Amino acid sequence: MPYVSIRVAGKLSRNQKENIAKGVTQVIAQETGKPESSILIFIDEEQAENIAKGGKLIDQP
Repeated sequence: MPYVSIRVAGKLSRNQKENIAKGVTQVIAQETGKPESSILIFIDEEQAENIAKGGKLIDQP
């Protein structure tokens, strides 16, 4: 059973999550030959203050 973990900074709308899940599922099914019903998508929304890049939190200007 394929699973995909997607982590984003900030919040996504329900519609965005549905579109991401649909698109990613289609690509994974096409490339692996697995049925769409077997593919799990996990979307984790992280607060920008919990993510750093280049030694700085990304919520800093």
